[in-house]
Amino acid sequence: MKRILLSALFLAGMAGLATAQVKMDELKTNNTKSPNADTRVTIGDKEIWIFYHSPSVNGRKIFGAADALQPEDSIWRLGADYATVLHTDADLDLGGLMVPKGDYTLYADLDKGHWKLIVNKTLMAGTRHIWGINRDGSTTDVPATELGRVAMTMGKPGAPVEKLKIELSKASGNKGKIMVEFADVTASVPFSVK
Repeated sequence: MKRILLSALFLAGMAGLATAQVKMDELKTNNTKSPNADTRVTIGDKEIWIFYHSPSVNGRKIFGAADALQPEDSIWRLGADYATVLHTDADLDLGGLMVPKGDYTLYADLDKGHWKLIVNKTLMAGTRHIWGINRDGSTTDVPATELGRVAMTMGKPGAPVEKLKIELSKASGNKGKIMVEFADVTASVPFSVK
């Protein structure tokens, strides 16, 4: 009887872990140079949100050549501090990539100006939320744990964007868009709620 009770408690605990949602409060830092930011949209009765830390250009060259903060052909953590988190209450078709409801980390592959949004399944490093970069400056994105990558539509803002801005917006029906704006770059990808 004791084994059955312990097994039931263990399974209930595991089920709770499988459905646990990332809590934004756990991702907040006191970094005033890259403050907490989030964007959210509700489509139908399903909520989708992205939580990130918003760095500033602050006179730096952000994207491009080898001397930029994020050179071409690098993986960017799509923000600062903790890895940027996407939460979705619904299955999504993200630019052709099927994303089951749940929590993910987002990165960007800066492939010679043809960015790809990376959706990764890794949220934790042990008992802590994953930081966006390792101590050696490399990204915490691990290709083996990626759900996938999707091409982004590239553009230029009307004026330079000093603080990173990520925005979720609703289009018509069950459709929406993720838009990233920073420095002299815009990058977007459409999605639909399934």
